[in-house]
Amino acid sequence: MDAKAASTSGVPTSVPFNDVVKSYVALTKPRIIELLLLTTVPIMFLAQQGVPSGWLVAATVVGGTLSAGSANALNCVVDADIDQLMRRTARRPLPRHQVGSLGALVFGLLLGVVSTVWLWTLVNPLSSMLALAANVFYVVGYTMILKRRTTQNIVWGGAAGCFPALIGWTAVTNELAWAPVVMFMVVFFWTPPHFWALAMRYREDYAAASVPMLPSVTTSAEVAKQIVVYSWVMFGTSLLLWPIAPTGWFYPAVAITLGIVFLIEAYDLKSRALDTEDLAVIKPMRLFHFSNAYLALLFVAAAVDPFLR
Repeated sequence: MDAKAASTSGVPTSVPFNDVVKSYVALTKPRIIELLLLTTVPIMFLAQQGVPSGWLVAATVVGGTLSAGSANALNCVVDADIDQLMRRTARRPLPRHQVGSLGALVFGLLLGVVSTVWLWTLVNPLSSMLALAANVFYVVGYTMILKRRTTQNIVWGGAAGCFPALIGWTAVTNELAWAPVVMFMVVFFWTPPHFWALAMRYREDYAAASVPMLPSVTTSAEVAKQIVVYSWVMFGTSLLLWPIAPTGWFYPAVAITLGIVFLIEAYDLKSRALDTEDLAVIKPMRLFHFSNAYLALLFVAAAVDPFLR
């Protein structure tokens, strides 16, 4: 039988078990989950003003991983038709027929149920409901409604990726507060510069798939201008944690340093984009890669700050 053939359960039939497992893991997009966890765990330290319970951290990480994996798997199911048209996503399990659509759907839904029950039972109901809300918003709000209809898709749809800041805080305190809301907004304003830089690199993919991601429907110069605006707002928002948390000297020092470097990168990108449409010259991936480091280091600074007062 053809190795790409699928059984009635939606799982390819003549593929080694280990390869099937790897394919299902790939549906969860582990690299994205890593970034989400980097905004969850540090907030737990900030909420605790020290070291939170190791068991609580582990339970939150497992629950958050399952929830994010569910959202990503369901995203793969909904986007299977356009993923096969884009170079960046063509090697995902569904376009390559490594996993059947029914199997992926059941897998995603099962992860969602398990994560909700896990967080409700082992962390608290509030964190569980926040994780579920993030899951639903990403799959329905972003993937099914916004992504293919508006150039502002990632601006509003990116809010789903902001929820880990709230989940990490509520896992420790069982209540919301302004500090995690500030960090939620930092991630919200960070997402457009981060993702638009990546989308500039793959703008032809989005155009081929008829997805109106901003870099595929307007000039690089206009995208770069928008990136600069969001970068300034992100920088200003990051400093609000200083008086609201409140933090000591370490967090604002790191936030200011990282923010200045981010702005330099954003303005450099804008300067290059004003002169040409050649991506080899614009180098949007420079900002994309730094944006990952920026977010991780900013949240780590928030976690370390309580130990330095």
